[in-house]
Amino acid sequence: MTGIIDYGVGNLFSLKSSFAAIGEECVVSGEADTIRKADRLILPGVGAFEDAAEKLRSSGLFELLLEEAGRGKPLLGICLGMQLLFEKSFEYGEHAGLGLIPGSVEPIADLIAPGLKIPHIGWNALRFTRDSELFRGVEEGSHVYFVHSYHAAHCEGYVTSVTDYGGTLTASVQRENVLGCQFHPEKSGAVGLRILKNFTDL
Repeated sequence: MTGIIDYGVGNLFSLKSSFAAIGEECVVSGEADTIRKADRLILPGVGAFEDAAEKLRSSGLFELLLEEAGRGKPLLGICLGMQLLFEKSFEYGEHAGLGLIPGSVEPIADLIAPGLKIPHIGWNALRFTRDSELFRGVEEGSHVYFVHSYHAAHCEGYVTSVTDYGGTLTASVQRENVLGCQFHPEKSGAVGLRILKNFTDL
């Protein structure tokens, strides 16, 4: 069973619908006992890094996620959820993340070509940089859906795919059992469903 972390931030309905579409059991919960019983976890997220990190801490889920990941349980962060996996973010100041993956979260404005719209919203192609179980059966160049103004930086050893938006942006990462997608698999059609199905097989 897959546990989707409910901490007041994230598109939980779309994720739950995606799991129904692939015929996989999932539960949406912010309860520690339920989360501990799940075989794998998804950390969703939309909005500001600082607010999301504070909600994790105030709910007690921050330490719980560290414990569960430390036990080897697969953990997938999506969009802001992926950014929270890193050591810190420079979104409106400097804020500490979970620190499960070395690196930082920085503005895409510092990297992309001038004149491109921010946030980066839309479908972009994936280019794989190393093997990951998450992309089994997914073709190079497959398009997925992004919505973000910040990107994961200084994490080269953990990047599994990138995308081009007037510059090379991190699209996904993995450090052992901790994985992240900057894009939204739950909004990425058949490709996204395949990625979620692959995660349920971990």
